[in-house]
Amino acid sequence: MKLKYHIIGFIFVLIIGSAMHFVYELSGKNPIVALFAPVNESTWEHLKLLFYPMLAFNIIEYFIYGKDYENFVAVKATALIIGMFAITASFYTYTGIIGKNFLAADILTFVIGIAAAFIYSYYKLGNGNSTTANIIGIVLIIVFIFMFTIFTSSPPQLQIFADPLA
Repeated sequence: MKLKYHIIGFIFVLIIGSAMHFVYELSGKNPIVALFAPVNESTWEHLKLLFYPMLAFNIIEYFIYGKDYENFVAVKATALIIGMFAITASFYTYTGIIGKNFLAADILTFVIGIAAAFIYSYYKLGNGNSTTANIIGIVLIIVFIFMFTIFTSSPPQLQIFADPLA
């Protein structure tokens, strides 16, 4: 059952995350949509493509089978962070080596991030039972939601927040 939901989750995040790339523009730049979908081409904004679809799928998973795993929240929160880190690390590594980005490689970094998140989750789910770790996981998820909300409208002057098309 666990493997089935990880495969379904991978596909769900890939499809929904890819579709979300266009939602902000299609919404007429709706400020509510901006909270969940990228508003520009910055690396930071593109992390929403993994974060929110995976978070939504994790919530669904929790009610289907997640309550059976004492470490579910901690593992899923860590998986979200690992996925976002994998996207960021692979993007900046390949663009640092090549000197520019390519759409196909950008898409591959997204797939790598999703895969890293779900592979980690698959192997770690059920290995541990710390209530404290689950609480930390919830706090981390809330912190990322807060950061996505704040940094969408007020991005810091750092490269990860810079829109290369601006």
